[in-house]
Amino acid sequence: MTALDQLRSAMRRAGVDALWISDPANVRAISGFSSGKDGKVLVTAHGATLYTDARYTVQAAEEATVPQFIARPPETYVHARDAAGGLRVGFEADHLTVALLDDLRDHWPDASLVPVRGLVHGLRVTKTVRELDAIRAAQRIADAAFAQVRPMIRPGVTELDVALELELAMRRAGAQSAFEIIVASGPNGAKPHGVASSRVIGDDELVTVDMGARVDGYHSDMTRTVAVGEPSAELRRLYRAVLEAEQAAVAAVRPGIRAADLDRLARDLLTMHGLGEYFAHSLGHGVGLDVHEAPGLRATSEEVLEPGMVITIEPGVYVPGVGGVRIEDLVLVTETGSEVLSLAEKEQL
Repeated sequence: MTALDQLRSAMRRAGVDALWISDPANVRAISGFSSGKDGKVLVTAHGATLYTDARYTVQAAEEATVPQFIARPPETYVHARDAAGGLRVGFEADHLTVALLDDLRDHWPDASLVPVRGLVHGLRVTKTVRELDAIRAAQRIADAAFAQVRPMIRPGVTELDVALELELAMRRAGAQSAFEIIVASGPNGAKPHGVASSRVIGDDELVTVDMGARVDGYHSDMTRTVAVGEPSAELRRLYRAVLEAEQAAVAAVRPGIRAADLDRLARDLLTMHGLGEYFAHSLGHGVGLDVHEAPGLRATSEEVLEPGMVITIEPGVYVPGVGGVRIEDLVLVTETGSEVLSLAEKEQL
């Protein structure tokens, strides 16, 4: 069954006759068009059309697996009106702006516009062999870049210097950075999403590096916390607790386990070490065309892991005024268990 066939089945279950796709990653997933931010797709029971503008005429013809209509709004909406008229048309409620929804209402007065969530995302949760090849390639590049740059993480070097060298190494290998690289040293490590700054790395600190590569639109995601000099006994305690929680959660990954149970496993271990209150985020997330996608490994999740999912396992503790630790692996759920895709070395403190 093709992705379009699967999507049409999901549309029928959602009670819509057509779907207007505006999320860039979903545009790519359904049409193959890699500049999804400048494209939309209308899927009906009998057809699918990619809408983009003349800047992408050649690219759309080369990449798209569905027919294309090259124009800008309002011509886009006028062309789609014949296909959408009189139908229940789903729109991606998590992505479409109010202004663009008003445009659809103005141009498709005979259509019933229905907010939907997750129809395409649900098809992206498990990866094909081709998708896994791209994710593996991205992670290999990230691993190699980290190994290359790790020796420069030392006193006197700025966080920004490290981030720039990591990005340069990945670009030289033919990849792009998956997101803004985090290099958080010393007290900055207490910021889960701190960005690389001009701070100079000092002696006897921990430095958290969160990075990933993007290859053919697919992402990797990995975090390592490294020691500079001789960190204090308290910092080493934090590191060992996070490493224990991370390794235990990775070992528990298998088909059929609830995402919420994995989160609880890691959280309970950190709580046992007196650090539960400092674990400020969920355990992990899916990775693919978006660096954060389904499934969500959080306490409230009802999702169950399936073979072909690619997820992160990333417990962390963040202590204000002291520092922080996060260790993250990229993990493929297999038929019998799991495979860790991120192979960069971890510190043993």
